[in-house]
Amino acid sequence: MDEDNSTLSSDFTLTGLFTHSKVSGYLFSLICAIFFMAIITNGVMIFLIHIDPHLHTPMYFLLSHLSFIDMIYISTIVPKMLVDYLLGNEIISFIACTAQYFLYMGFVGAEFFLLGLMAYDRYVAICNPLRYPVLMNRRVCWMILASSWCGGALDSFLLTPITMSLPFCASHKINHFFCEAPTMLRLACGDKAAYEMVMYVCCVMMLLIPFSVVIASYARILITVYQMKSAEGKKKAFATCSSHMMVVTLFYGAALYTYMLPQSYHTPIKDKIFSVFYTILTPLLNPVIYSLRNRDVTGALRRVWARCNGVLCSETREEF
Repeated sequence: MDEDNSTLSSDFTLTGLFTHSKVSGYLFSLICAIFFMAIITNGVMIFLIHIDPHLHTPMYFLLSHLSFIDMIYISTIVPKMLVDYLLGNEIISFIACTAQYFLYMGFVGAEFFLLGLMAYDRYVAICNPLRYPVLMNRRVCWMILASSWCGGALDSFLLTPITMSLPFCASHKINHFFCEAPTMLRLACGDKAAYEMVMYVCCVMMLLIPFSVVIASYARILITVYQMKSAEGKKKAFATCSSHMMVVTLFYGAALYTYMLPQSYHTPIKDKIFSVFYTILTPLLNPVIYSLRNRDVTGALRRVWARCNGVLCSETREEF
């Protein structure tokens, strides 16, 4: 009993992404730049959507919360990794690892559900445009948001106790840059069949159900677009959906590899690369894809910039 308790309370060692070579210095600078750019761009998206009345629509309401989730969950992983590299520290306590695992599973789970339900918004906008104000009213938007957060919280509260209560009697060296579920399971010993079954069921709920909603929504969208007679209408419909599909493909593709493929297909290098895609790159790409390819957002940015310049000019005149 004492041995099990000491096992559960022991610290872990994170190998991280960096190997303290010349290349690792460039990689550290790149990850650092991606992190700050992700925080800034998502913060700008939230600010623009909040301040500009033209963006007070259901789609941008959901996008603002997507940006908020991105800011939070990248902050649960990257700062620890960067600070550890600077300090030369690879140790993470059992409590810190549990907290990181809990927060990460909650926020990334919420994003899985939110991206899936956002496909419904695109389906209504293209297939039922006249009923869009009714089908995507404020109440429905809050229900989508509440469902996403509840789904993420359910995954977190189910998987964290199951994973972190396992007896880690093997090596405590985590060959990863954060406490991710499949990697933690590989460290555990004893009979893990029941734990793996529960995790697999949770991952099916977290990934395949939202992904099925995406597939069904876009199948209907493609049929509707194909039946359109107007070339301009087809172009506008594809432009509306292409940005969402780019994010979904990147995010779900990397996550499906991590959580759904058998362990025999996994290697530490592959796990790190795919995890980088959906934990570090996606929070940066989300606002970039949605803003640079969107006239509404770029127009809001120009209006805010012009308003700020006007205020500065009026204050300068008053001083003189």
